[in-house]
Amino acid sequence: MATHARPVERTTALQQAAAAAGELAAALSDLAPAVAGEELLAESISQSFFRVREAELSDQQAALHGVMVLHRSLEDLCEAPLSGADLALETAGIRQSVLDLTGTAPGADPDSVPSVAVPEPAAGASLESVWSARWLIGHQVHVLFNVCAAVAVADATRHLRQGDGDAALLRLADATVYVRGFPAAMTHASTVPADYYMAAIRHTMAPPSVDVPLSGRQHRGYKLFRAAMKDLLSALPDSYEHLTARNPGLAEARGALLEADIVDAERHVTLAYSMVHLHRSIAQKPEGPDNAVAELRHMRHRRAAQYASLIRFGDHYIADAVAGLRHS
Repeated sequence: MATHARPVERTTALQQAAAAAGELAAALSDLAPAVAGEELLAESISQSFFRVREAELSDQQAALHGVMVLHRSLEDLCEAPLSGADLALETAGIRQSVLDLTGTAPGADPDSVPSVAVPEPAAGASLESVWSARWLIGHQVHVLFNVCAAVAVADATRHLRQGDGDAALLRLADATVYVRGFPAAMTHASTVPADYYMAAIRHTMAPPSVDVPLSGRQHRGYKLFRAAMKDLLSALPDSYEHLTARNPGLAEARGALLEADIVDAERHVTLAYSMVHLHRSIAQKPEGPDNAVAELRHMRHRRAAQYASLIRFGDHYIADAVAGLRHS
C-alpha cells in the first residue's frame, strides 16, 4: 500500500484495494448470503447507534461480514484525510483481518496478485453525509479490530498454557498489529471537522437522542479484548527482566503488545482533545470533577502503571505515584 505516496498514487492504491475487497465480498456472498443485520435485535443502545449486531455465524458468513466492513473502510479511505502513518497502521490491521477471517496463510507475493479494475466513482454525496457515515465506518472497523485482537490474544494465551511458544509468538504479533490499528481506526472515524462533530454528531449519542450516553466501555468487542489481556497477564505475569532471562523473544513480543496498548490510551487522550477540547465527556456523571481529556488521561496512567514492570521502558514514575495513592 502506497501510504506515503503522492495523493493521486495513494488514492489509486486505495481504490485498487477497495475494489479487491469488493470482489472478495462478492465471492464470499456467492457461497451464502449476508445476514440482514438490521433485522437482528440490538443488545445495547451502542449497538443500535453504531449498527453493530451479534449473532452466531458460520466461518464463511463471519468472513463475509468482516470483509464488508473492511470494504466500506477502504472505500472511505480513498477520500478520508488520514495521515500516511495512520493509513499504514489501519491497512495493516485490514490485511491481518482478511488473513484471520478467511484463514489465508500470509506471505503471498504481492507481485503475483492480479490487478483489479477500479469502478468509476459515483456521484458525490454531500460532505455532511460523508462525515456522518465516516463516524460509523471508522467505529465499525475499530469494533472488528477489537474482536480480532481479542481472539488473537486468547489464542496466544492458550498456546502458552499448552507449551507451544512458537505459536504464541505468532499470535501475539498478530494481536499487536490490531492494537496498533486501534487508534488509527478511531482517527479515521474522527477525520471530520471538530465543529461538525460538536454540532451534528455528539448530541445524537446522549439523551434525549438516546436513553443513556454512549461510551466505549459499552462495546462488547472492547470488553472481550480487555478480558483477553487480563487472562494473558495472568498466564504470563513475570516482570520484563525475569521473562527476558527465561525467554527473550516472548518478553519482546509481550512488551510490543503492551506498549501498543499504552499508546492506544495515549492517543485517545490527544484525539479527544482535538475533537472536544476541554468539554466534559457525555458519559460522565454531573458531579464528576474531570473533563473528557482528564478522565482518559487517568485511564492511560492506570494502564501504564499496571504495565510498568512488564515492559522494557516502563513508566515507573506513574507506577510509583499510583502505588502511593493506593496506600495513602
